[in-house]
Amino acid sequence: MNKTYDVIVIGLGGMGSAAAYHLMKKGLRVLGIDRFQPPHQFGSSHGHTRIFREAYLEGASYVPLAQRAHALWRRLEEESEKDLLAEIGGVMIGPENCEIVQGTITSAKQYNLPYEMLSAKEMAKRFPAFYLAEDEVAVYEKTAGVLFPEACIEACLKIAISEGLEIKTDERVLKWGQEGGGITVYTEKGIYKAEKLVISAGAWNPDLFGFTIPLEVQRKVPTWFQAMNKPEIFNPDHFPIFCWHYTNDLNIYGMPGFHGEGTKVAFHQGGLIGTADELDREVSSEEIAPIQRLVAERFPDLNINDVTIDTCFYTNTPDGHFVLGKHPNYDNVAIAGGFSGHGFKFCSVIGEILSDLVIKGKTNHDITLFDPVRFQKS
Repeated sequence: MNKTYDVIVIGLGGMGSAAAYHLMKKGLRVLGIDRFQPPHQFGSSHGHTRIFREAYLEGASYVPLAQRAHALWRRLEEESEKDLLAEIGGVMIGPENCEIVQGTITSAKQYNLPYEMLSAKEMAKRFPAFYLAEDEVAVYEKTAGVLFPEACIEACLKIAISEGLEIKTDERVLKWGQEGGGITVYTEKGIYKAEKLVISAGAWNPDLFGFTIPLEVQRKVPTWFQAMNKPEIFNPDHFPIFCWHYTNDLNIYGMPGFHGEGTKVAFHQGGLIGTADELDREVSSEEIAPIQRLVAERFPDLNINDVTIDTCFYTNTPDGHFVLGKHPNYDNVAIAGGFSGHGFKFCSVIGEILSDLVIKGKTNHDITLFDPVRFQKS
């Protein structure tokens, strides 16, 4: 092809679609490439609902990014005329001294975010679907809630396409490289050239980043349960999103259903390790038995035998923090990945950051924590 773009975006899931949206808003000529047809069910950006929260247990440095993401999601809602973020509240549950509770409190205090402490008895009264142990507490954040990932991606791409974004779907990228001062991307179906490149391919990033970084692809098995008793206590008006310290090595999370899909309850840790193309998407009954036992204990009004199962991918880093910044070997390439199961809420602001990096070479957002070369430092 003779046409040269300003930017090529590889991967049009949550991060890539947001990057394309921001790039088009800045008037660039952009090509987006995806190996499937986004939004799709094969990567990391699907599953009906995703958690949004600002009082961030993983570290207070995430809070400004979450606040900016919140504003950008609301802006996208207005522009797309779609409901993308529902603020139904959130609870972070566990023993008072556990990381989930203390991390949330620390970030809330540092940024003066409002929160409320609830005892096990107070939780039972306000949110009767949850069964807490006597020594457990909850941190309640009123403005937490859920994003609708498929709708978010559709909104970004629809607006970007209306601004002139070109996309190639069902097209696998084979390789890319620097040629003549620009970037050439080779796919199964064509060759494309651009001045700049964004790589945001989720679980396929390990094959595309082009430098050694310890990314681990992990298959997750989210599960949705239908109510057996008292279905009203599981609707979004009475059931907040949650993260729950279950053991020292195991947390669970979940949220209500909005369109009949049931209540989502899943393990944050654990899962098969492999590559995005090789991991088995078939799930055995033995695999879901542990979450069924947990649901029977903590949410006894859910029917553990009326369950819907899916698979998705975490792409994990050793420290659980993102990989976001300029490519260490190419000044005209920006990369985003390693979101370790807690990244989708940030898609709107990460798209903005990626557009900053390829246009200006820098961003005003503090992304020091996510430096791509930190794992090479000794």
